[in-house]
Amino acid sequence: MKIEISKEDFNKSLHRLGDEYRIYAPVAMAYKGTFSDTDSIRYKEINTLDEIEFNLKSHFSPKEVILPITQVLFYFTEDQYKEPETEKKKLLVFLRACDIHAVKRMDQIYLENGQRDPYYQEVRDTVKFVLIGCEKSYRNCFCVSMGTNKTEDYSLGIKPVGDQVLLDIKDEELNAYFFGEEKDFEMNYVTSNDIKVLIPEPHQIAKDIAEAPLWREYDERCVACGKCNFVCSTCTCFRMQDIFYKDNENNGERRRVWASCQVDGYTDMAGGHSFRKRHGDRMRYKVLHKVYDYNKRFGYHMCVGCGRCDDACPQYISFSTCVNKLHDLGKEER
Repeated sequence: MKIEISKEDFNKSLHRLGDEYRIYAPVAMAYKGTFSDTDSIRYKEINTLDEIEFNLKSHFSPKEVILPITQVLFYFTEDQYKEPETEKKKLLVFLRACDIHAVKRMDQIYLENGQRDPYYQEVRDTVKFVLIGCEKSYRNCFCVSMGTNKTEDYSLGIKPVGDQVLLDIKDEELNAYFFGEEKDFEMNYVTSNDIKVLIPEPHQIAKDIAEAPLWREYDERCVACGKCNFVCSTCTCFRMQDIFYKDNENNGERRRVWASCQVDGYTDMAGGHSFRKRHGDRMRYKVLHKVYDYNKRFGYHMCVGCGRCDDACPQYISFSTCVNKLHDLGKEER
């Protein structure tokens, strides 16, 4: 059902939803950006429509709402363990089309890749998505090339127009919260990006791609900070961390913490050995995983073209440019 509602009435509906849901959306956090006079746009719990940043792309993905940066899995003592209490409220998350596609990638890894992850499943079962349409393409976006610029997989679509809000309600449960006049409209979708990415087909990837000179450029340029992974909406790697309490070293907690394939220590093994010590080799691993390995296994690319990795890189390394170089290398091989 598509309706038109005033901002005032929409905020009243949000207030009622707050009894049952924790509501998250991209918010501009003043002076929290990379530099002292810049804002940081990231996901935060909100109460009103005016808090939501509709006009700019968030610097961080909504992934951290569903998959916390640090998550306690259980507490332990000498002879027993206990899982933490779960959040009683459900989640309502405002996000863009590419990020909804990104959730599909996380679902694939955590729920459909062998053993289901119970911690992720518990949170995922409570989430509903509100689609924010994109009126324009943002800097470094290449979602059209990845086929992630459009989606129908949302519970509620929102399009603010002046003092009114247009809603596309697809979830019957949410129908009970919003009342307005029926009005037909179309959600905004990006149809072209300034950046176009060409991805080689699996059979076009050279067998000796691991030794290609392409990767040596990144030995010097990449500083292995891992920012590209942490802002990425589809990176899912983590490490385990045991915390022992000072008052009793036999008691503590086990945490799951985000990890990055770009930083030192990610591939460390017993005996002091480590894979991919060169930064260019780590770049190769990330790029091929996003546009080759994942696709070969599941039938679609892991990258959704949000461009946040390019936005965040302090060395101005462009993931999209690297993928295009990979494509050109495949053409040379042919």
